[in-house]
Amino acid sequence: MDLPEAFLTRMRSRLGGEFEEFLRSYRGEAVKGLRVNSLKCSAEEFASLAPFPLEGRVPWEKDGFYLSEEKPGADVWHFAGLYYLQEPSAMCAAPLLGVRPKERVLDLCAAPGGKTTRLAAEMGGEGILVANEIDPARAKILSSNVERMGIVNCAVVSASPEALKKKFPSCFDKVLVDAPCSGEGMFRKEPNALPEWSEGNVTRCALRQREILDCAAELLSAGGKLVYSTCTFAEEEDEWQIEAFLARHPEFSLISSEKLYPHRVRGEGHFAALLEKREGERRKFPKSRFRENRAAEGAFAAFAADFFSSPKNRPLAVLPDGRMYLLPEDAPDLSGLRCLRLGVEAGEWDGKRFKPAHALVMAGKKGDFRRFLSLSREEAKRYLRGETVPSPLADGWCAVGAGDFPLGLGKCVDGVVKNHLPKGLRLFSRDN
Repeated sequence: MDLPEAFLTRMRSRLGGEFEEFLRSYRGEAVKGLRVNSLKCSAEEFASLAPFPLEGRVPWEKDGFYLSEEKPGADVWHFAGLYYLQEPSAMCAAPLLGVRPKERVLDLCAAPGGKTTRLAAEMGGEGILVANEIDPARAKILSSNVERMGIVNCAVVSASPEALKKKFPSCFDKVLVDAPCSGEGMFRKEPNALPEWSEGNVTRCALRQREILDCAAELLSAGGKLVYSTCTFAEEEDEWQIEAFLARHPEFSLISSEKLYPHRVRGEGHFAALLEKREGERRKFPKSRFRENRAAEGAFAAFAADFFSSPKNRPLAVLPDGRMYLLPEDAPDLSGLRCLRLGVEAGEWDGKRFKPAHALVMAGKKGDFRRFLSLSREEAKRYLRGETVPSPLADGWCAVGAGDFPLGLGKCVDGVVKNHLPKGLRLFSRDN
C-alpha cells in the first residue's frame, strides 16, 4: 500500500518505536465484523444460526463478532435485519454512551447507521432516538438501515447541526458525534481514500469538527453525556480537538478516551472520547402535532385488526401526501426539518385504499401477525428474488419470514403468496 509520505512522517513522530509494527499492519487484510441486532435475536442465538464462520467476539462490543465471509450482505439473515456489518474498531464508540430505555438520544452524524442501530438496540424501542445525516443521499441509506433493523422509536432527519441546535437546545440526554474526518484509520479498508488525504484536509476536517462539537454542546442537556469519535489518527482531529473543546466549554469534563490502532488491536483505527455536561438546563422536546384524518385512520384500523394478532397502540400520523406513521411515544416536532422517517412507516392512504408498508413487518416479530408464512432459507431466497411462493394460509395480507424472522409483506391469494417486497430490496442473482 502506497501511503502518503507526509502521513508516514506524522505517524513515525507519534508512535516512535511502534512505527515499524504499525507499518507492517498495512500488509494484512482489513478486518471485518458484524454486530448482532439484539432487537431481533441474541448474540448466542445468532451464533447458532450463522451460515458462515464467526471468528471470535469483538472485545469492546458484547454483540460483535469477527468474520472473513466475502459476501455477508447477500445472506437471508442480513435482509431479515439480524445483523449489521460494521468494522470492529468502529464498534467501540456507541457503547461508551451508555444509553438506556426512555432517554432522548441524538446521533448527530449518523449515516450509514452502524452506531444509530447500536444505540437503538440498547433503547429497546423506548424513548426517542433522532438520527441525523446532513447529506440527503446518505440519509436515505441511514433510513433504510433503520427500517431493516426493525427500529420503532427513531426519527431520521437530514439537517445541519446548526438547524438542530436551534430546534432542540438542551433537549437530549445523550449525544453521539461520529464526526466526518480525514479517515486515516480506514486506509486498509478503503484504499481509494488515500489520494484524498492531505495535511490540508486534516486541517479542514478539524475546523468542521469544531463547529459540529459546539452545536452538540448546545443540544445536550445538563447532566448529559457526549461521545465524540473519528476514524482517524490525527491529533488535530482527536486529542487536540477534545482539549480545545474543553477549553471553550468549561461546563464539560472528560470522563475517558481511547484510541485503537491496527497494530495494537484486531481492527482498523478509531478514536472515541466520553464527556459529561455538568451545568446548564434540560428543556422539553417540542411535541409533534398532526391533523386528524378519520378516513385514513379508519382504513388502517380495519387493516390492523385483520393483520396483527393484537392492536398497535402507538399514535398514528397521516401526512398530507397520504403516508402514515406509527409514532414513538412523545415524538418530537420536526416541522421545518427534512424528515425521512418518524417511528414506523405504516403505509399509504390514497383517499380510497390503504396500502401497508414493508416497515410494518420489519418492526414486528412472528407472534405479532395473524398470518405469518415461515419459509426455509432456500424458499426465502426465492421470495427475496421477487418470486411467488406457495402458501397454506387463508387469503389476505401476511408477513413472510425466513424461519421465525420477518422478511417482508405478501398477499395470500388462492394458495400462493403474491410478492410485495419493495423492488429496491430484492436479490437479482440466482447465485444468492
